[in-house]
Amino acid sequence: MRLLCALVFLVTVSVASALTPRELDVIGRRVWQNECGGTREGLTSWNSGENFASLGIGHFIWYPKGVNGPFEESFPLLIKFFNANGVKVPAWIKPDDDCPWSTRAEFLAAAKSEKMTELRDFLASTIQMQARFLVQRTEMALPKMLAAAPASQRVKIKANYERVAATTRGQFALIDYVNFKGEGTKDTERYAGEGWGLLQVLANMGESEGASPAALFARSAEEVLTRRVHNAPPERHEERWLNGWKNRVRAYVQ
Repeated sequence: MRLLCALVFLVTVSVASALTPRELDVIGRRVWQNECGGTREGLTSWNSGENFASLGIGHFIWYPKGVNGPFEESFPLLIKFFNANGVKVPAWIKPDDDCPWSTRAEFLAAAKSEKMTELRDFLASTIQMQARFLVQRTEMALPKMLAAAPASQRVKIKANYERVAATTRGQFALIDYVNFKGEGTKDTERYAGEGWGLLQVLANMGESEGASPAALFARSAEEVLTRRVHNAPPERHEERWLNGWKNRVRAYVQ
């Protein structure tokens, strides 16, 4: 399957417009499987222990009014992307609005409401466009990471990014991981001063004769995610997620 053959030129060339609808559908459905188990119900989620809704194939974050969490709020960015590309969005969703459900309990109580049903139907009907949004985010990641990285690491990060992007499995790994754990450039996305985004995975990648770039990336991601859990505040109980996270990044090699 030709997934993202032009991704190696991400810094200077936009590849999202070059992808076929089938390729976008493949990307979108695989991310949907990773984030939501591929279910319609999973398109509108609010995980236990979190203070935000997770929506769409990428579980894009939407904070309620008065909540400013450490993680990047991506659902409003998705809505702006839809608007910029002429996608008709439900009339009650505005890009600058807060999530209309204030708590997880409110969100779950509204699971069968008219608004939630409309939102779920809308998200299920826009898989390819959500995938295009994810690809666009990946295209923008490298210059963003290089700007944030220490000067001593920039050559290594760029080289690792490009060798991962030069393979089909690696191409998907970049798209999925930057959606999964972000670019790693935000100061608020740190535990004990250490991040867990794409930047940190690329900086942590080692060398191994005979190992594919995707395998080296997956191995590094496991190490970075394990470190995150070790550094996380105990009350977050992030160890409950680690096995699932490891299985997700191991699948980049398959």
